[in-house]
Amino acid sequence: MSDFRRPLGFEEALRPPIDVRRARITQAVLRPSGRAGDAAAYAQLARVVRRVPEVMVKITGKTKDARHLRRHLDYISRNGRLVLEGPDGERHQGREAVADLTAAWAAEQALEPGRRRDSSLSRSIVLSMPAGTDPQRLHDAARAFARATFGERFPYVFALHDEDRHPHVHLTVRVLGADGSRLNPRKADLEQWRQTFAQVLRDRGVEAEASPRRARGVVRKAERTPVRKLRERFVDGKGAAPRVLAGAVREAIDGRDKDAPWQTAIRDRQARIRRALVAEAVALSRSDRAEDRVLGVALKAHVQTLPKMETRGQRLARLETARSERDDRTDR
Repeated sequence: MSDFRRPLGFEEALRPPIDVRRARITQAVLRPSGRAGDAAAYAQLARVVRRVPEVMVKITGKTKDARHLRRHLDYISRNGRLVLEGPDGERHQGREAVADLTAAWAAEQALEPGRRRDSSLSRSIVLSMPAGTDPQRLHDAARAFARATFGERFPYVFALHDEDRHPHVHLTVRVLGADGSRLNPRKADLEQWRQTFAQVLRDRGVEAEASPRRARGVVRKAERTPVRKLRERFVDGKGAAPRVLAGAVREAIDGRDKDAPWQTAIRDRQARIRRALVAEAVALSRSDRAEDRVLGVALKAHVQTLPKMETRGQRLARLETARSERDDRTDR
């Protein structure tokens, strides 16, 4: 905003869930102070209000040894058909090239002093955006992300998978760095990686954001991939219910009439955030600038369409109550 009014409290909605200054792999890029910081905050608020697509940066696993790494690289290179790109445009194509790369990384790891036998060889990361994102811009952004995040410190290769409507990039990073350090990211690193990936996408004309869940009114954590796959098998009648899901259902049923302290804290925080957003919408609506008033109207609509505040336990309890009532009606 051109008048650079200080934000009225909505910063809590935009603040990352963890202090990015604790990142150990990449240097945290903090929002500038003063007027530039206010402009950045309002720009991010506008993206959240527009429901700009959210980036996904996810560590999907690690390889244990050379054989495991070879299978993984064969998969992301589609058995050598796709190019694996490394730092400075280095290219590996074909199964022989993949085998050579695997051998080189394994040999480097074997020379590591004091290496544990169960130490991992590489980390697997997926960079993704919703369907409809331009694959080539996504690929170019992944290149810039890898360069900025790992540079010459940690060797890496990546490949774009765009054969369906949901393009994504598989990035594999060697755990042993060129300086002898090991890749051991913290949660703060993952948060910093999300912000970096969103920025390099925006630099290439792709609308992207890395906002926290609370800014979008979401209080439930995303379901972990192994649990999701087990749940889907259970729903399809092909397996038992995941233990973690069954336990959550029991807890939800037992405690459906009472809130745990952490649930109360989540609800109170969401209420504070929504009040702050409404206050900001009112302030913007009184601005002399037309673009401020437009943002104020959009922000008010954004708050009105935020989802109901509901934890996983509350959702499970609601679904179980609905199921029980449906069964009772059927038995009558």
